[in-house]
Amino acid sequence: PRIEQLIKEHRPIGETKTTTTGNGYRVQVFSSNIQRTAKAEAFKIEKVLREEFPDHEVYVNYTSPFWKVRIGDFKAFEEAQEFRRELIAAFPNLRSETYTVKDIVNL
Repeated sequence: PRIEQLIKEHRPIGETKTTTTGNGYRVQVFSSNIQRTAKAEAFKIEKVLREEFPDHEVYVNYTSPFWKVRIGDFKAFEEAQEFRRELIAAFPNLRSETYTVKDIVNL
């Protein structure tokens, strides 16, 4: 699925993709500062989310000492909450760490 997505997004050399950023919301599904395992766990979760939700961007972020995984670019809080419910239905084991956060998003 990731290769197919990259092929769809292929642009000729010199053509740039423009994105607008602004205030919005993302759904955070993971945050950990356990040095030995957090990075690997973050990238494992990212891979699973990209496969399950190919239409949503997944962001892995390291802000010392925390690794975080967030998904989506939602303009409205309600949109993010709706997606959060969908995500929890697909991955009930992530329920305890999944919540909606304010972020600068790509619109």
